[in-house]
Amino acid sequence: MTLIPVPVKDEYQSAIRWLVLSALPKVGPVRLAGLRNLAPQWPQGWLANLPAPSATALRLWLDHPQRSPFHDYVQRMLEWQQAKPHRYLLHPDHALWPRLLSEIADPPAILWAEGSLEALHAPCVAMVGSRRPTRAGLHHASHFAAGLCDAGWTLVSGMALGIDGAAQTAAMDAGGVSIAVLPGGVDVVYPSRHAGLYQRLRDEGGLLLAQRPLAMQPRAGDFPSRNRIVTGLSCGVVVIEAAERSGTLISARLALEQGREVMALPGALGVPQARGCLQLIRDGAALVRDVDDVLAELSHWLPALRCPQSPPSSDAETDGAVAGEPAGELSKELTKELTEEVAGKKAREGTKEGAREDVTEVVTEVVTEEDASPLLRWLSATPTPLDALVDLSGWQVAPCQRELMHLEIEGRAMLVAGGWVRVPQ
Repeated sequence: MTLIPVPVKDEYQSAIRWLVLSALPKVGPVRLAGLRNLAPQWPQGWLANLPAPSATALRLWLDHPQRSPFHDYVQRMLEWQQAKPHRYLLHPDHALWPRLLSEIADPPAILWAEGSLEALHAPCVAMVGSRRPTRAGLHHASHFAAGLCDAGWTLVSGMALGIDGAAQTAAMDAGGVSIAVLPGGVDVVYPSRHAGLYQRLRDEGGLLLAQRPLAMQPRAGDFPSRNRIVTGLSCGVVVIEAAERSGTLISARLALEQGREVMALPGALGVPQARGCLQLIRDGAALVRDVDDVLAELSHWLPALRCPQSPPSSDAETDGAVAGEPAGELSKELTKELTEEVAGKKAREGTKEGAREDVTEVVTEVVTEEDASPLLRWLSATPTPLDALVDLSGWQVAPCQRELMHLEIEGRAMLVAGGWVRVPQ
């Protein structure tokens, strides 16, 4: 099935709508996904189903956008998109939104993207591993990444130091395609040591993605949250190396929760970076020895993935419906209401950086606020075992585990020796 790009007007209205929805207080990815599945009519159906603080904020935006704290935020995001080619605001109603990402329980409401969207149209496989790899681990990462790209797969990772960066560099060196999901804003190079890789991914056929707004530096909770996008985009994840308590194992657990394939390379018993992989294999992950083993594990995904979407055509790129190109007079008309107030304010008062910082602070607070969980009342700096949390909360084990996983993704809770602890905000 070939998807026809939506008209410019509809696309810009949808982008603005999802920018605002993603910034509402008291609404996280899980609730937004649930509301979208209800397919409420816009805007009355959303207003009726949103929590009171969210509905109030949305109503203010709808009735008086210039008075809303979202006003300058939305304007800056649209200005960023239109400033250069190949910049995109992807959202669940976008014609080129990755289908697999909509299948996870907590898809992001919006993704800032820069690079080539064609990277999303080949089947994707994630590759993750230790930030302190062995020499053998770096060799395996490069070998597997190049081989998978040669076989037509897009390699997804987080551009982290160690295995992630080595795999993505090898993918680009092999003439393949790679997607980096960043923990901060899409315009924030993290880690800074990978500035060269960042530029290659952006300019040489790869793609940069981020769920955090522009200019946002990554926080501790953004890394596991980023990882669920890495695995959500992919049919499976290959773990090259991981220590016993490595953050890489969070990616493997997320992939399992999402119904993705989990594969791991075996390593020597005495090597610390192999222990996490050996644990995964013992727990049921597929043992892979070479690229052919990975392809065999992923082969059953291919029939379902054939032609779900088509890459953007040259017509789509130039009409501004799906691309980050300046969209001409029509898009200027659509953003006129947003720009007039900002332009008028600058003309009357000049550019007041203090005022802009105040607005940015308000929007940042609104964007990052998530729903509070009932389990948080039972968590503190002292580790609490899972069975104790089950007794205290009265929940069943499975729902309790799922909620703890979401808290871990949001950076609110962490599993340590002895149980779960609350992460100070």
